[in-house]
This record gives sequence, structure tokens and C-alpha cells, in this order.
Amino acid sequence: MMHTLIQWLLETISAMGYPGIVLLMAMESSIIPVPSEFVMPPAGYLAYQGKMNMGLAILCGTAGSLIGAYANYYVSHYLGRPLILKYGKYVLIPPDKFERVERFFLRHGEISTFIGRLLPVIRHLISIPAGVAGMNHLKFSLYTLLGAGIWCTILTLIGYTIGENQQLIMQYSNKALLWVVLFSAALVAAYVWRQRKHGSKA
Repeated sequence: MMHTLIQWLLETISAMGYPGIVLLMAMESSIIPVPSEFVMPPAGYLAYQGKMNMGLAILCGTAGSLIGAYANYYVSHYLGRPLILKYGKYVLIPPDKFERVERFFLRHGEISTFIGRLLPVIRHLISIPAGVAGMNHLKFSLYTLLGAGIWCTILTLIGYTIGENQQLIMQYSNKALLWVVLFSAALVAAYVWRQRKHGSKA
């Protein structure tokens, strides 16, 4: 069953080429459940076989992630904010509480967006508060590309190194995710320490 799935993924991504990677990663980055672990490792394996360029595959995966992130951003920006302001009080999000959350994200959106792109589940949702808060486009794009680029690179290298063994790919993907979570926790801790240090000086 798993072997059949892997063969199908390899054949599909090979047939769709680089536009297919962009499309699938755009879906993964929005609310459509297409795991990146099923997209980038096969692309890495195809690069190992010489059927794809690894750098271009990573670039396409990262670009697709940005496209999907912007789909969530614009939907939440143009639909989410008016709905929350109008109906939020009925679900315990009154305007004053929403404004506090909005101010927080405007102040800390960079680190939130970057870390969010590295973590499962959160990477699908982090664009929503960014869109609602109207986060600066340059900052949103930069930190989305940075976080997505790191994750796409890790998964592609796993596929390039391990090949088509899906069991090993998932095993090493989980290990990579653990290290990414630890790195994210350390980064958040450093960010909080820096903010408190600057706050005490102020």
C-alpha cells in the first residue's frame, strides 16, 4: 500500500514537474490538507535520480508556500476582520480584545510568521492573523519565504539522501521536526529575553 502511494507520488510529481510542486505546496500552505512530507521528499528523490534540479525544486516549493500563505492572508484580511468586529462579541472576542491581539501581531508578527512556517498545523493558520492584522507585505513575504524555505530544504534533502523509502522519510522528517521545534523554542526564548531587556532599558 505504502509502496504504491510512493510510486504514485513520484510519478505524479515527475509528470507535473515544477509547476506541480508549486501547486501542491500552495495547497499545503493554505487550508487544503496536502502534507509537505508527501511533496518535497519525492522531489528530492527525483533530483537524486537526475530528473529534477534540487535547487529549483526547493525554490518552487518555497514559492508555492508563499502563494498559499497569501491566499489565506487576503481571505482573512478582506473577510475576517469585518466579521470579527461585527460578530466577535458573540464568541467572546469583543472589539477591545481583538484590537489587543491585532496590536500584538503588528508588534511581533515577524517572529510569529517565521516560527509558524516551521511548525505543523500552525503553518496552515499563521497567515490568518497576519491578514486580519494587515501585516506589512514586505515583512510577511520575507519571513514566510525564510521559514518555508528552511522547511522545504530540509524535506528535499531528506528525499535526496534517503530515496523512496517512505518509512525512513517519515522517521527522519519527525526527527527533523523535533530539531526544528527545539530551534523554534530557543529562538522564541531569545526573542522574549531581548524584548524584556529592551523594555527594562526603556
